[in-house]
Amino acid sequence: MASHRKPKQHPLASSTVRTAATLALAGVAGTTALEGTGHAAPLPDPAQLRARVDRSYQEAEVATERYNGAKEKADRAEAALDGLQDEAARRTERLNAARDALGSLASAQYRAGAVPESVRLLLSSSPGQFLERASLTDRAGDRKAVVVARFQRELREVRQVRTTAAGRLAELRSEQDTLARNKRTAAAKLTEARALLERLPSRERAAVERGDAADPATGAGRATALRADRPASRDAVQAPTGRAAQAVAFAYSALGKPYVWGATGPSGFDCSGLTQAAWQAAGVSLPRTTYTQINAGRRVSRGQLAPGDLVFFYSGVSHVGLYVGGGQMIHAPHPGAPVRLAPVDEMPFAGAARPA
Repeated sequence: MASHRKPKQHPLASSTVRTAATLALAGVAGTTALEGTGHAAPLPDPAQLRARVDRSYQEAEVATERYNGAKEKADRAEAALDGLQDEAARRTERLNAARDALGSLASAQYRAGAVPESVRLLLSSSPGQFLERASLTDRAGDRKAVVVARFQRELREVRQVRTTAAGRLAELRSEQDTLARNKRTAAAKLTEARALLERLPSRERAAVERGDAADPATGAGRATALRADRPASRDAVQAPTGRAAQAVAFAYSALGKPYVWGATGPSGFDCSGLTQAAWQAAGVSLPRTTYTQINAGRRVSRGQLAPGDLVFFYSGVSHVGLYVGGGQMIHAPHPGAPVRLAPVDEMPFAGAARPA
């Protein structure tokens, strides 16, 4: 490759030029020696690095929630497609049965021939018997019309089901493309966050890995008053309903479990997966993503928060936790940081909702 080729040497035009170049280099060397330091780039500021790490994790979470939303849609489209395929198979069986019945009638008519009824009456040895048979033939004609109509109806319905199934298939493929795109985005942001994390001083890196949020003033990791090993605060504020109490109890039972990208438990969770699972344990079904969960139930203000409420963060509503009282929530922060207790005010508050 071009980067491996040795640069072409250009001989100096005269000894005067060589002398000038030598003096210039010597001057640079002398200046460096006098200064005693080089011109290396300064070490990155930990606070700035920490802010970049947090931003990368937040952007990864945005992509994760979009992935979760696309997956929910893809799962619904796939389930609908499976149902339509089963329905198409059943209707095709009925269509084939109608086709066989129509074929049998056609064969019978062919065998009977197409002799006019007036001629058959003249040729008949028993006009009474002929008229009786003619009446049966009329009824058979009515039955044929019913069979034909049934066949036409079944054919229309099979075509409609197949058209609907084709639409669902196109929808599924579109959602799968969205899934893949958001997964790549999230993976890239997580890789970026991990690379930035390695550049942080050990103390700052440990704070991020614990899930401590950055202090808005200093950018330094801010240790929280409560941790997963201090769950006694669960009794500090009573939940307003039995279902909310069940959701809070589930959240406490999840403390210490790892953040797992796109997971809803039981061994790991992402942020919205944790809140969905907590309320599912209480018998309440929540949608999958932060930006749909915020519309589940009744909106409440920050001053009205009660245990079991969903608390949302950032302008894009990209993070959610479960409020447990006393200004605390339980949430799944980000990869590497387990489910934990944290102050509600450690992130930009965006809103809250009460599912039940």
